[in-house]
Amino acid sequence: MSAHNTEAGFRYELQKLAPGLVLLLCCCCLLMVGLLVLYSAGLGEAGPPQTFIRKQAVFAFVGAFAMFFIWRIDLEWPRRLVIPIAIASVALLASVLIPGVAREINGSRRWLDLGPVNMQVSDFAKIGFLFVLAHYLASEQRRIKTFKRGYVLPLCIVGTAFMLIILQPDYGTALLVGVVGGALIFMAGARMLYIVPTALAGLALFSVAVYMNPVRLKRIVSFLDVEGNKSEGSYQLWQGIIAFGSGGLGGVGLGSGRQQNSLPEVHTDFVFAIVGEELGFVWTSAVVLLFLTILVVAVSRLRNAPNMYQFLLVSGALLLLTLQALINFGVVTGCLPTKGMSLPFISYGGSNLVATCILVGIILNGISRWGRVSSLTPNEVIRS
Repeated sequence: MSAHNTEAGFRYELQKLAPGLVLLLCCCCLLMVGLLVLYSAGLGEAGPPQTFIRKQAVFAFVGAFAMFFIWRIDLEWPRRLVIPIAIASVALLASVLIPGVAREINGSRRWLDLGPVNMQVSDFAKIGFLFVLAHYLASEQRRIKTFKRGYVLPLCIVGTAFMLIILQPDYGTALLVGVVGGALIFMAGARMLYIVPTALAGLALFSVAVYMNPVRLKRIVSFLDVEGNKSEGSYQLWQGIIAFGSGGLGGVGLGSGRQQNSLPEVHTDFVFAIVGEELGFVWTSAVVLLFLTILVVAVSRLRNAPNMYQFLLVSGALLLLTLQALINFGVVTGCLPTKGMSLPFISYGGSNLVATCILVGIILNGISRWGRVSSLTPNEVIRS
């Protein structure tokens, strides 16, 4: 092979691998920021400050193994197990609704007590439903415009996950699953005549559910007047806003923040406020840009998907990852009502981190196997 052909082949392989390497680098940077901030959060807790970071490092190792495994397998292989995956996902979500089985924290039954760790079942069940929904929508492409096969049945898949999660109750994750599921049904080609009325009806029913739940309703009311309710319903949000204001451009310094001593659940839902106070606007912007880079890099490769199933699977994984981050940003900065939703890679929690790594593995699997944007084969590159 001539030097020209060797160089062309090398360029092709580099262009094929580059998006995956960029995405992996972004994820590593986000994880490092998370470990630094969790060490700082541990300074305000009882016990050694290394507690959070040690546990999170173990979860990161498990997540990295899961990510690498998903990255290297053939994405078509899980389609053979779609029925067991569906059964396992429903069983996980239903298990926490059984009295005495789940561990209840702050009125929510979302966790299974596995001894040394608590597993939030919705983190993994939503990935299972993603596989099931992507498989079904891809298998029914010839009938995707019909009412029953292309709309009612996929809506039942999304609705099952939505209802089981909202009964825990976990309104934030339920809304995330509903939005992502609806987006996948739309991307698969279902008729807008069916989608739009259902989206409006779903939003109305979700609003009624919030209204009937005193805790969630109080969060909404407090959100509408944060300063007026800063001593009660919006205390956490008010302290988060103060943290961002105190950080300024460069931050007060890692470990020097004061609001971490005032913020409840500072190492989970409101960990981004620590980034704002201790590392400042520059680092908060960097975190946002890292998530934006992940989104842009992955979206740029979606059109190279070999079939509808892989397109929907990777698109769903990307939406679950980036929308969760967007919701967390909105909550912590006071743009959205308070929800118990963690920030991927940065918030403390084993279930969240491992599930996030699995989503990244799905995205990496797709964008690193689908070739470069021009979709040229190595032989076509050499001939050119």
